[in-house]
Parts: sequence; C-alpha cells; structure tokens
Amino acid sequence: MGEILVLVDHVDGVVRKTTTELLTIARRAGDPVAVFLGSGYDDAARQVLASYGATKVYVADAPELEEFLVAPKAEALAQAATACGAVAVLVTASAEGKEIAARLAVKLGSGVITDATDVAADLTTTQSVFAGGYTVAAQVPSGVAVIAVKPNAATPEPSPSSPAEEKLAVTISDSARRARIVARAPRAATGRPELTEAAIVVSGGRGTGGDFGPVEELADALGGAVGASRAAVDSGWYPHAYQVGQTGKTVSPQLYLAAGISGAIQHRAGMQTSKTIVAVNKDPEAPIFAMADFGVVGDLHTILPQVTAEVRKRKA
Repeated sequence: MGEILVLVDHVDGVVRKTTTELLTIARRAGDPVAVFLGSGYDDAARQVLASYGATKVYVADAPELEEFLVAPKAEALAQAATACGAVAVLVTASAEGKEIAARLAVKLGSGVITDATDVAADLTTTQSVFAGGYTVAAQVPSGVAVIAVKPNAATPEPSPSSPAEEKLAVTISDSARRARIVARAPRAATGRPELTEAAIVVSGGRGTGGDFGPVEELADALGGAVGASRAAVDSGWYPHAYQVGQTGKTVSPQLYLAAGISGAIQHRAGMQTSKTIVAVNKDPEAPIFAMADFGVVGDLHTILPQVTAEVRKRKA
C-alpha cells in the first residue's frame, strides 16, 4: 500500500470534521498522510490527526500559504506528493479544495475527480453527474489520483496512531504570488454548522413566502444548517451564501428537509446525494416528491412548527 495524502481542512489550526472523513477514506486504500498547510498546527490539531489514523504529518507554514490565494497551496501539495511518492491525494470538495485539486492535477500531470461521494479501496470513486441524472464509477487510470470528496461522504472512524511529523520546506514560485489577500473579515456567527458540512440541512423555498422563521427554528431544534432555494435567494428572502443548487452550494447531509421547494433540476443537483430526503409542499404534484424518501403534503407554516415542538419535546 502506498501513501495517500490528505490535505487538512482547518480554520486557524482547528481541524474540520471533513478531514477526519478523508482520513477514514484514505485508510481503505493505503497509509493516510496528513498535510497541514499554514499556521496554527498545535497539540489539538496533532491529537485529532492522530486519533483518526494519520501515519505521518507534513507541516508547512510558509507565509505565502496564507498571504496569497490557492496557487501556493497547490504548489506545496505537489511538492509533498512528489517527495513521498504518493499514490493519491484527497481534498475536501469545497470551492477552494476543488481549485487546489485542479491545479495540483496539472502540476502532477495526472487526472482529477471532483465531487466524489464515495471512494473504494482501489480508489474507484462514485460520482453524481449531469445534475444528478446519472451515478457513475470513475477512476484515475495512471499517475497520482487527485480526488475531491464531498463532505459527509464517510462516517469518521477513530483509529488511534502515533504519526511522525516532518517539516515540509516548500518553494513558492513567483507565478503563484500574483493574487494577494489584502483583507479578511469573519462571517457573522449564527451558531449553526457550516452548510456544506452539516449532517442535517433544513431548506426553504418559494413556499416560505419570505418567512424563514419556521425553517430556522426547526434547523436549530435539530442542530442543523439552513439552506435556501434559488427562488428564495433571488427574491431577496435569504442570503446567496445559503443557496443550495447548481449555481449555489452542493450539500450531502444525512438528512435534508426541503420545505416549500418544488424540486427543479437546478436545486436537485445540489442536494440529491443526501442520504435521507424529506419534502414538505402544498402541491402533491411537486417534482421534489419523486426523489423524496418521505413526503408531507401541506403548508410548511403549519407543519414545521409542529415538528419543531415535537423535536424539542423529545429532547427535553
């Protein structure tokens, strides 16, 4: 078995759940090796990576990795993959992760697979393509397999280890320094999980009539994230950052509850890999019911508050 590099997804050193998912997947195919780029690597990060089976940790904290956009990270990851002879590189299928994956594949002269929903021991991936019209199995036939995996594609499974740590000295080219980050501003905290990483998502659409109160209350009761359809976003009812769909964010939670969403193909493309789909809509002919595991015909403003009350009652 060869080494499978896993790009650590972190915020100021705090390792995200998506990384533990990737380490779990990497253990199927080889020896998981974590690559931590940027500052913030500390005992807490070390403990998380060790708890989920990393056999080695490469750490690179060159200032260019945080001062510029994704190009330096792709170069650092390419140098790590070349140095250790990695057979594959796994990254989170976020907007940044997919750009890193694409740049990395070019540098390694290899192939890239994005938005994988599963990865087998032989690195064969499962993907949903053409707006959810097909499910395909795909594999990079030669070179280093670069794979961007959707959040919630695997359940993190602890596997304690004692990883060796190695400082990675990286060389960043001038061409990778052409887009500098000049300012950062934290997003206002909502207390809810990140939409693309959430295990539970409650989304509202045109049927909300602009009132997302019942949607937010149910999401909070379930400990989930809030999403919105394009129709709701275009109407100005909810910020674009929460749009689920082909032109928004792609989610793959354990539970997706669509409230007042008709189920147009644009929306289905962003959530159809969800493990369990529940639809609430007044129109019994709404397309969303064709893909839902459970459906309720009725007014979301009546149904969601009842569900919220029952959830809170059972949690009390």
